Amino acid sequence: MPTVHRSVVYDWLRHDKKFPHVWCPGCGLGILLGSLVRALAEGGYDKNQVVLVSGIGCSGRLPVYVDVGSVHTTHGRALTFATGIKLAKPALKVIVVMGDGDATAIGGNHLIHAARRNLDLTAIIVNNLTYGMTGGQYSPTTPLGAKATTAPYGHSEPSFDISALTVTAGASFVARSTVYHVTQLDQMLGQAIKKKGFGVVEVLSPCHTNYGRQNRLGSQLEMMKGYKKQAVRMERWDKLSPAEREGRFAVGVLADREYPTFLETYQGAVERALAARREG
Repeated sequence: MPTVHRSVVYDWLRHDKKFPHVWCPGCGLGILLGSLVRALAEGGYDKNQVVLVSGIGCSGRLPVYVDVGSVHTTHGRALTFATGIKLAKPALKVIVVMGDGDATAIGGNHLIHAARRNLDLTAIIVNNLTYGMTGGQYSPTTPLGAKATTAPYGHSEPSFDISALTVTAGASFVARSTVYHVTQLDQMLGQAIKKKGFGVVEVLSPCHTNYGRQNRLGSQLEMMKGYKKQAVRMERWDKLSPAEREGRFAVGVLADREYPTFLETYQGAVERALAARREG
């Protein structure tokens, strides 16, 4: 193992306390964990200035393994806790890890308004198209017609696009990758964490135990190979016809723009209020 990688493991992971991890063998969350600690290490961040926040679900366990301050919160409310932390301690680098159900179902309203306010947070949304931990119920990202424990004859609702939703809502940075595209994922997490404003990284990760089994998608390896076949980089995506896009998805940076953050606009309001008080 190269020295730099050994340093990352021993500096950033609670390797002597929390391993082996609780995820199913072959789950992509272990790959995401590796990408996250590499992004933090390569970004040169101080561990004492990083906070990880998570909600409920398989992804909610991820902060347990990282040797930084962490908060394991209630279902759908991770962004609200993260908002409070950031407002109380603006110097902290606050990263929120959520699943697609956690972030976009019960937590969907918080996600929209965090993006609209452009809170200076990083949201990592693990999209496995299902509620993986609680038994394989359908989520807002489960494809139309796919099977779930709560849709044994096929899901009757269309899904929505997490990345497109957060772009439209006003996030400063939005990107999508998969746990197959590890080098790209490392880079995108690094960009999102560094970005001032609300940064979103949607990470497609297979749930072979529930979603894959119910929909006969094969082993975790076969599901991972599916990402290789289905993913199209953004520079090619725009050139594809609707027919060519069928059954595929874009990976890359969807938005990277400069907006004032909520802390900046709020501080401006505070200063105006104090000025008015002095004048009055």
